Amino acid sequence: MIIAIDGPAGVGKSSVAKTVARELGIYYLNSGNFYRGVTLRVLRNHIDPSDNEACERQASEAVFDVRDGRFYLDGEDVEDKLHTPEIDLNASRISVNPAVRAIVNKRIHELTKKISIIAEGRDMTTVVFPDADFKFFFDAKPEVRAQRRFDQNPEAMPYEQVLSEIIERDTIDRNKPVGGLKIAEDSLYIDTSYLTLNEVCEKVLKTVRLSSKI
Repeated sequence: MIIAIDGPAGVGKSSVAKTVARELGIYYLNSGNFYRGVTLRVLRNHIDPSDNEACERQASEAVFDVRDGRFYLDGEDVEDKLHTPEIDLNASRISVNPAVRAIVNKRIHELTKKISIIAEGRDMTTVVFPDADFKFFFDAKPEVRAQRRFDQNPEAMPYEQVLSEIIERDTIDRNKPVGGLKIAEDSLYIDTSYLTLNEVCEKVLKTVRLSSKI
């Protein structure tokens, strides 16, 4: 069974996916970690994120793995190093590269054979898992998403800058030539702006359980 969730940054995809995974006893796969892993490798090697060919080489040479729910890059646990403002911004730019996306998608499929998963990202329902058993699209107002990110780490940057970066990231994600953020026709649309985490999780769980697939 595959449950796929798409949506822009800050709508609660990761939190909901993790909770649903625990509730159903399936594996939570964060597709964004793969792009963030490539980005971390690019930055560590002092490569210009706009150099598409160099970024493609970094993606093809990278070794991805998941152990005990932690993301590994080239044998190193980098789970706690993937969520910085620098990686946030550059991951969106690097993930525009069709060649990088093709490599990442192949690696994701290799890791998800023969297991039930819940995956979230930008193109899970449209490109990576178009035949997923369940598809959801989460959305929320940019101002609400910016406030959530700001509240998580108020010392990092002013709210106005957080909002500006979210809007910029939305523009990049929605205009990617491959894997752009779109709502699949058969996705269940959920606006999370004024819903609690538990309320969103219940909507997902109810949909899955009513199908009798699990």
